[in-house]
Amino acid sequence: MAASEKGLCGLCLPTGSIRQARELARRRWPDAAPTPNLLPKLQEQVRTYFLGQPVRFRVPLDLTGLTDFQQAVLRACRAIDYGTTTTYGALAAAVGRPGAARAVGAVMARNPIPLIIPCHRVLGADGRLGGFSAEGGVDVKRRMLRLEGLYLELKP
Repeated sequence: MAASEKGLCGLCLPTGSIRQARELARRRWPDAAPTPNLLPKLQEQVRTYFLGQPVRFRVPLDLTGLTDFQQAVLRACRAIDYGTTTTYGALAAAVGRPGAARAVGAVMARNPIPLIIPCHRVLGADGRLGGFSAEGGVDVKRRMLRLEGLYLELKP
């Protein structure tokens, strides 16, 4: 995870090993200083989430550098409750841009703070999972939804 003085600005989902996670973080934030105790409460909440327990992440976010539209979409996505889903179209409507489902999908594909901004809870109108840009792709999205008790017959 990466944070500024304003709040959390980036998060990489768990990967296969600590070495892979460190390399991914170095590529994504080359100028960042490693800080093992960064946001310890959030670190514990992330562990709790991946153990299958409900978590409501309440960390301040820093969305600096994103457009107003991107920030609005990410804030609307952040409001999606644990164990529920919505659609790209519903998110578009929620930010006052009905018909902008593809644009919402583009924002989700570049979500800098997955899990905390739960883009994995956003599905296509037809129930398809859509894409997922985290390492592991749609399989990781499916596993995260199942952690939240969503054992839906999801279309690939």
